[in-house]
Amino acid sequence: MILAVAAIALLVGADQLIKYLVVRDFALGESRQFLHIGDTELMNLTYVRNDGAAFSSMSGQRVILIGLPLLLLGICIWAMWKYGRTSPFLKWNIALVMAGGIGNLIDRIFRGGDVVDYLDIRLFHFAVFNFADCCICIGVFLILLYMLFDKSETDRPKEHADA
Repeated sequence: MILAVAAIALLVGADQLIKYLVVRDFALGESRQFLHIGDTELMNLTYVRNDGAAFSSMSGQRVILIGLPLLLLGICIWAMWKYGRTSPFLKWNIALVMAGGIGNLIDRIFRGGDVVDYLDIRLFHFAVFNFADCCICIGVFLILLYMLFDKSETDRPKEHADA
């Protein structure tokens, strides 16, 4: 469990460092080419601020966008405590979700309700996002896969209280 907490701290630190560098080195709205093949832009670094949730939904709802992640972080702590000891896979993916949630929560609290976004996929039209968003999405996706395909609970014979 200590390693998971250290990993969360490391991921949050990486997220905040990248955001700090973007805010320091980019003007708001500025975009710089990052990954490209010839003249085809794959991904740019574009500094934008988002006062909403995914795809700017719930824009301006700061109280909800701070309260809901705090509630979800509490659920993640409970889930890590309950299930993380028996499933390292689940523990590490909950840690990913928690790191991303904490990274964006820090922005919401200390940047006036805005989250710093900078990863701009140019190969196809997509929203600008950040490292914390990647942690959340990857973690949630892998947790869902775990829930769909883990057979450890269903393979065990049920104990009967009346036996």
